[in-house]
Amino acid sequence: MQTILITGCSSGIGKHCAIRLKELGYQVFATARHYDDVKALKADGFNALQLDLDSSESIQQAVNEVFEQTGGRLDALFNNGAYGQPGAAEDLTRDVLRQQFESNFFGWVELTNRILPIMRQQGHGRIIMNSSVLGFVALKYRGAYNASKFAIEGITDTYRLELKGSGIDICLIEPGPVESDFRQNALAAFKRNIVIENSPHKAVYTQVMQRLSDGDPKSGAFTLPPESVFKSLKHALESPRPKARYYVTTPTYLFGFLKRILPTRWLDVILSRSSN
Repeated sequence: MQTILITGCSSGIGKHCAIRLKELGYQVFATARHYDDVKALKADGFNALQLDLDSSESIQQAVNEVFEQTGGRLDALFNNGAYGQPGAAEDLTRDVLRQQFESNFFGWVELTNRILPIMRQQGHGRIIMNSSVLGFVALKYRGAYNASKFAIEGITDTYRLELKGSGIDICLIEPGPVESDFRQNALAAFKRNIVIENSPHKAVYTQVMQRLSDGDPKSGAFTLPPESVFKSLKHALESPRPKARYYVTTPTYLFGFLKRILPTRWLDVILSRSSN
């Protein structure tokens, strides 16, 4: 039985992938930040743990519980738990940026580093980072999220070089729009942290809030179910030679292609028109 720890399992991609892997016979340790979500996961039959990526103590406690139950073994880690902080870059305070990086970057790196010694000792392991199309192209009013995902891409490339020959493979999954609670959570973060009244982007923020409330009609046709991410995750976990990167959804393939062939100024024109 393969063992895997998954973060961000309260809904969306994390929960779907936990369900599918459990069906395949994996021993899944499904984690969530809030106790009520952990309780719901346990009611669904999961071996669920509380794990707050903003807290070193929570990360260490969750890792200890996993190793206690597995006898000090873990085959795979799926770093997935994250959120998006909307807002123009000039409206992001240091504290707001720090909060974004605590959840989307620092917590992932700390969790990975706590698990790597066990994987090195056992001589094998798979680490999968759920990044984003916004890990290699940037869109307006998503600066904090863009930056956190660009950082994940950079650290994952570094891990891959440093882990060569260890028996541990590390992969990136780069989805575009996927059905989840991402927009609802982003809207809550926007209302909580962005001061609209004094911003030079005040007029645009009305459109931003509308998009987050109703969904982006431009991306609706390209939005895929979480199963699309699971297919890439399964390959990354089970293939003898997993890919370094897995593109998921049409926008990821499109922007990946355009980034390779277009001058930066031309790509900027396309990206600036994509959405507010």
